Amino acid sequence: MDTTILVVSDAWHPQVNGVVRTLDELSRTVAEQGAKIHFLTPDRFTTIPLPFYPDIRLALPTRRQVADVIDAVEPDYIHIATEGPLGLVARRICLQRGLPFTTSYHTRFPEFVSARLPIPESWSYWWLRQFHNSGDGMMVATATLGTEMAARGFRNIKRWTRGIDTALFNPSRRRDEWLPRPIFLNVGRVAVEKNLPAFLDLDLPGTKVVVGDGPDLAALKQRYPDVHFLGRQTGTDLAAIYASADVFVFPSKTDTFGNVILEALASGCPVAAFPVTGPRDILADGGGTLSNDLQQAALSALDVSRQQAREKALSYSWAECGRQFLSNLTRVPKNAFAGRRGRRLGSYSRPHRIT
Repeated sequence: MDTTILVVSDAWHPQVNGVVRTLDELSRTVAEQGAKIHFLTPDRFTTIPLPFYPDIRLALPTRRQVADVIDAVEPDYIHIATEGPLGLVARRICLQRGLPFTTSYHTRFPEFVSARLPIPESWSYWWLRQFHNSGDGMMVATATLGTEMAARGFRNIKRWTRGIDTALFNPSRRRDEWLPRPIFLNVGRVAVEKNLPAFLDLDLPGTKVVVGDGPDLAALKQRYPDVHFLGRQTGTDLAAIYASADVFVFPSKTDTFGNVILEALASGCPVAAFPVTGPRDILADGGGTLSNDLQQAALSALDVSRQQAREKALSYSWAECGRQFLSNLTRVPKNAFAGRRGRRLGSYSRPHRIT
């Protein structure tokens, strides 16, 4: 393979989220298209827990450590996936050396912060503009998000879609005999920014099920004793839960896409959501219902065809995700690493790879 890409990400295993899932699939699909991704991730460094969210650990990299990896890989392209400590150091090195790089916007960081601290969203968005506008393009998952970010002053915005494993997430895994129906499901991080009470407070028939882990899990279990909290689920177990539910309820107003929406749709489970960025793009022409009245959306979704939900998911593929990503990259000049080959590298010189 002639094309080498270095992806820098502060989000990595054992985290379970859309960013990590996307990067995992991206590595596989670009390999099929003739490229190789090297990952620079927190597992190579000393880390500390993220305040308010100890399950997420932040890397403590030095400039030398990150520079050593860049010099060892000699990438054709550099992509900075997140705005955390690793992303910040990699960005600074690229700017100092004149190396082009792209970025991506996955998480509504300003809303995440303001939900926990008295910091105005405008301050965080100012900081994010400095981060992303210094690169050669910011990738976003949907057209609606791109329009929104452009209105906030972000430049050179590029589309980067998402995909879904339609073999794993499949209606054939449905278990008809499970819990009292209708079954209303949510899957995701159990945290304040996911707006779960907007779902759990609804007066709905049947059963409510929540899959996932997070800092609010214990409190919500105590507050909603009638809800089935199943914790973290993966693989075919998770796929069977999706396929066995009747409606997937997505109460978040801050997600930039919502990979779990595609997982539900691929499983033949219609989706109910607020008409916000992410759901509005995915469900624009079928597969679920959107309403500012989430209870109405959830009940209306019971009448949506499960086949229609499945067909909606089939329009997304990881192969197209990989093609868009590759087309958005900006090539590093061939002589960018001239004179650096053979220099003594530190202990972090060998890049972490996924094959």
